[in-house]
Amino acid sequence: MSENWLAKQWDRQRPHLILWAPVFLAAGVGLYFSLSFEPDARMLAPLTAGAVFALIYAIRRAGMTGLILSALVLLICGILAGAFRSYRVDAPVLPYRIYGTIEGRIIKIGRSNSDTVRITLDRVRIDRLRPEATPQTVRVSLFGLIPEQAVHIGARVAMVANMSPPGAPVEPGGFDFRRLAWFDRLGGVGYTRNPVVEMRPYGDGGLGVSRLRSDISTLVFNRIGGQNGAFAGAILTGDRSRIDPHVLATLRASNLAHLLAISGLHMGLLTGFVYMLVRYGLALAPPIALRVPVKKIGAALALATGFAYLVLSGGNVATQRAFIMVAVVLIAVMLDRPAFTLRAVALAATIVLLFRPESLTEAGFQMSFAATTALIGVFDDLRRQGWWQRLSHGWFRPAMPVLVILVTSAVAGAATAPISAYHFNQISNFGLGANLLSVPVMGMVVMPAAVIAALLEPFGLDGVAWWVMGQGIGWILSVADYFAGLDGSLTLVPTGRPVVLPLIGIAGCLFFLLRGPLRLGGALVFIAALVVWHQTPRPDLLVNDNGA
Repeated sequence: MSENWLAKQWDRQRPHLILWAPVFLAAGVGLYFSLSFEPDARMLAPLTAGAVFALIYAIRRAGMTGLILSALVLLICGILAGAFRSYRVDAPVLPYRIYGTIEGRIIKIGRSNSDTVRITLDRVRIDRLRPEATPQTVRVSLFGLIPEQAVHIGARVAMVANMSPPGAPVEPGGFDFRRLAWFDRLGGVGYTRNPVVEMRPYGDGGLGVSRLRSDISTLVFNRIGGQNGAFAGAILTGDRSRIDPHVLATLRASNLAHLLAISGLHMGLLTGFVYMLVRYGLALAPPIALRVPVKKIGAALALATGFAYLVLSGGNVATQRAFIMVAVVLIAVMLDRPAFTLRAVALAATIVLLFRPESLTEAGFQMSFAATTALIGVFDDLRRQGWWQRLSHGWFRPAMPVLVILVTSAVAGAATAPISAYHFNQISNFGLGANLLSVPVMGMVVMPAAVIAALLEPFGLDGVAWWVMGQGIGWILSVADYFAGLDGSLTLVPTGRPVVLPLIGIAGCLFFLLRGPLRLGGALVFIAALVVWHQTPRPDLLVNDNGA
């Protein structure tokens, strides 16, 4: 391998080095979360000072030395971001199991895995527990008598319940619910088989957005009805409390459960439809189109719509991440910059990692950025191919939307499949077919109908739009039920070693961020990840924490 060849390859990478910034930042976040102890100020202070000096030196140095120091700074910033975020969300956690009276205000209503109503409370008061030791929020599953009028957003309730601290992983390296609960400031979980009693409400009101979200979910459910209405309420407000467990199971088995999560797909479809509606609607009026930048107006109104959707849906981490990515794209449009580039993805990932570093450990973050990076990378490569350009401008042009949908579903499915299999221990064998039949309906029928219904609802003309939305959702649920019922629809896979997921991430970064033949290194790393995964031993016996 000649020195000239290496120099040539290095020159090819130079314009794209900025794309590695979130990768090293993520490495620092991952390093923090892999620690078996919480670093204190005596450890973080020298790290901070080292990062400052390294940054100053990197600015004054060029070449490889400056790049290495910059990477080190990003690595340390990732560690500090994780530590600062953990400190900032610090809240009391139940020290032991408790059986007694719980009082609080309902801020969220959902359903547990056993299909029971589950409520989340704030302003918590627990018998025999000092206020400074009382969790900020707790979650209780209701197995007892549930007065319908008592269980609503904002209600102040009391009950006698069994409560315990959030549980540890059921096996080494498994899903750590305690970490998720810590960043949600959820200090206790439990259940009650006793009646729920509604008390005199607090006098300060509050929870206006949560009440509005609950009212909209109820309105949508009543307009559409059945599980179609429950699905519609979930994708518009994040309220899954009315969805039947069987429906959830079929959606997971057919790889369509992502349609329920308010994430990048929904945010992109909603803002994209608003952008096109405004831009092309204004373009129909030549006096306006010739005098004002209709493209920028469309992007601004789409951004405002996306923010409203973020607030209305509860602002969970997945929706925040989706809004940041959409905002980067729309702001790029308003600034006349290329919107769909890997630089935009890198910027969005950096913002999310700095403000929500715990997102790195979540399947949603990993799958979202894997799919987005793969799609932009693949279509960027396709645009350089002569045969793709000939198809795009030749006789095949009318059928290009169908081909784009096929390529999009295949690429997104391939990019997220190993991550999904690692986290959920199953592969949906017919997921590609289910997505090809469902995602276009979500984009061309369901979300546009929802926007039109929202615009027409104040005038009482929303009935047809809700009906159209319900029909689209009915098609999606039928597709999910069909593919989930096929023989061999699911393949179960074992959990891999902890190193498998980082290897998969490194493989993707090498393949999509590098240029030239060096990209093949990504394929080699991915094969190594599969080999390690295949050779991961499984225990013959798992014993839970109390030996039962």
